Formats: sequence, C-alpha cells, structure tokens
Amino acid sequence: MSKIPFVTKEQVEEIVKTYPTPFHIYDEKAIRENARELYKAFSWNKGYKEFFAVKATPNPYLLQILKEEGCGADCSSMTELKMAKAVGLGEGDIMFSSNETPAGEFTFAKELGGFINLDDITHIDFLNNECGVPETVCMRYNPGGIYELENGIMDNPGDAKYGCTETQMIEGYKKLMALGVKHFGIHSFLVSNTTADDYYPTLARTLFELAVKLKKETGAHISFINLSGGIGIPYRPEQTKVDIMKVGEGVRKVYEEVLVPAGMGDVRIFTELGRYMMGPYGALVVKAIHEKHIYKEYIGVDACAVNLMRPAMYGAYHHLTVLGKENAVCDHTYDVVGSLCENNDKFAIDRELPKIDMGDYIVIHDAGAHGFAMGYNYNGKLKSAELLLQENGSVKMIRRAETAADYFATFDFDPEISAKLNQ
Repeated sequence: MSKIPFVTKEQVEEIVKTYPTPFHIYDEKAIRENARELYKAFSWNKGYKEFFAVKATPNPYLLQILKEEGCGADCSSMTELKMAKAVGLGEGDIMFSSNETPAGEFTFAKELGGFINLDDITHIDFLNNECGVPETVCMRYNPGGIYELENGIMDNPGDAKYGCTETQMIEGYKKLMALGVKHFGIHSFLVSNTTADDYYPTLARTLFELAVKLKKETGAHISFINLSGGIGIPYRPEQTKVDIMKVGEGVRKVYEEVLVPAGMGDVRIFTELGRYMMGPYGALVVKAIHEKHIYKEYIGVDACAVNLMRPAMYGAYHHLTVLGKENAVCDHTYDVVGSLCENNDKFAIDRELPKIDMGDYIVIHDAGAHGFAMGYNYNGKLKSAELLLQENGSVKMIRRAETAADYFATFDFDPEISAKLNQ
C-alpha cells in the first residue's frame, strides 16, 4: 500500500527553481475541505467551535485560512496569543490552555477576550491576583488512572501533569463562583493521536456526566465542554482515517442521553484539534544528496531532524514517496537519514523503497502538524521555508527559510562579535 502525495514531481521541479529543498508545503484546498467536514459533523450543536491547536503548526497564514472556515485558536503561550491576535482573532475566538503559566499571560489572554482554561486549582489565586477572574472560566479535568476505550486503545492520565481531580473541580468551581464567575467550561485531554472513532464519544460521556455532577454539587452554569484534541491521523498507509461524521454523531447521541435530560441542552461543544486539522495536509519535501554502502544501505537527504523531529524523538513512522517512482517496485531497503551528528537522525529505518538516485525528490508525508513547529537549531542547522499550495495551483511562500544571520541575531548585544559573525 502507498500514499498519494498532493504534489507531483513536475510541480516540485518547478517549485525548486524558486524555493530550494528542503521545504514544508501545505495543501490549502484540503485544509479547507477538512475544516468544513468537521463543522458539518458537529452542526447539530449550535454553539460548536473548533479552536485549532496553534502549537501543531504555528503559522499566521494557516491560522487565517482556518479563521475563514470558522475556527478559533487554542493557544498555550504569549507568542501564540500574539499570533492569534495578529490574524484578528478576539472575543470568543481564543482558548488559552496553558500550564506553569508565567506572569502576564493570563492578563493578555483576558484582554483579548479569550477563554482561560485553568490547569490547576492553585491557579485560581494566581489568576485572581494577577488580573482578576473573568465572567467565564474553564477548568481542566484529569480523571487519573488508566483511560481505556472499547478497542483497547488506552492512555495513562494518572501519569500526566495536566488537570484537576474531580474533588478539585468541585472545590474550584465553588471558589470561582465566590469570586464572581458566572459561566464555566470543562476541558480534558485523555488519549493522544487515536484513530478510534469511539474516543470522542467515550470522552464526551465522561465529561458530560461530570458536568451534570458539577451542576448538582455547585449550581454552576456549564457554558461549554471542550473535548480538546486527541483525534489522530493515519500515518501508515494501511491505517484507516477517522470517520468524523460518525464521531460527531456519537457525541450527539451521548449529549442527548446525558445532558439534555439534565436540563443542559444549551451546552456548547468545543474541540481543539491540531494534528487532525493540519497533519495530512502538510509534507516535507527533500532531495537525495548522498548514498552510503556499509553494513546497511543509506540515503542521505538535505533535511534532518531539525526539519522533522518526530522520527528521531519518538521513532514515529512517516510514509515516504520517491517522486516519479510512485509505481516502481520497492526492491531496495534503506535507512533515509539526515546530517545531524546524532545516530537517531533518521526519517526511515529499513524502509522498502524503489531505487533512489541522487537528485531524486522525496515527499515525507503527514508532516503538517508537529513538523516545522518542533524544529530547533542543533548543529547550527537552519529551519526550512514553509510554502502554501494555493487553491488555484500556485505556490506562495508563507515563511522564508532561516539564514545564518537569523541564527546569529541573538548575539547582537555585542556589536563586535555580531559584525564578525556576519562578515
């Protein structure tokens, strides 16, 4: 089985005349279509809103596209808040879900009209002392223990640093009400990158039942329930894409079973998807520049873990397509590697691929989320450009490639050193 890249060899050969490899490229048409399908799946909930997880792909051009499709932004830092503000997101468009939050960030989020999602009960006093509590506050829930779905997929919230216990949620709501909070949200993230259709409905039941209990125990008005992220993508070609229409319908059924009978049919449903919104619609395009024949067969490319960290950090699988050889027999076994001075700098290990010749272009699939975003500058490597394949077929640069001057820029406190570095 294979994956079909959204750019062809001919397109890439034209692109590199202006923008050399490596580069990240995103498919605008597919991004928009995916966002529309998500909204269709949750159209039964009048207040539904997707808050795109900015950390997945922090680029204002992409945020603008999603804004045009009705999405807000899930931010976790001052920088991400500023990016959301820059594209015109404001009152009701921003979810600020942070942890170990530095002073000043709650203030800025409040000024933007964002929803503040508190990660811990002790943050109530921190928020109140810093800028006072807004009328609406969300709290993050952690049920502890092991969280398991019917298909056996599980995660371990009990080992996660995020969220409050049920007892703390009740105590926190009461304290916030005493401080003047009128409306509340519930947020939780319990399983990461699952392609199981039953994750959201299962999580929804957990949170909906909690909401009913919180209302009963505190009298609080639950304004929204944020299912957060966790919906994954099929990185491997044999995996099946999540059926988002089925997911939306599953959440609707639980909503009508749990919330509606409790007189809570006005609760808005929020999501904070990142990988699902952008992952499949971005790719890292690289060029084969070296080959090595020792105990294994190696293909060296002009990118490295700086450009896509997931394989080195997690051993994550990303499918590779050699452009122009999509239908060729995969009769060679390669490690496809980058140039870092680290042996884990490998995009693929023992991967069966067609014969790769020097100069071949390779598409590394599903790099649209947690790809460029996780980049760094080890070994003095520079991050690549980001490009947008627009709906009309043209290509637009949405972030230029870093230069040595960018890397040296933070030394500018010493004019003598700065001058020498930039000679």
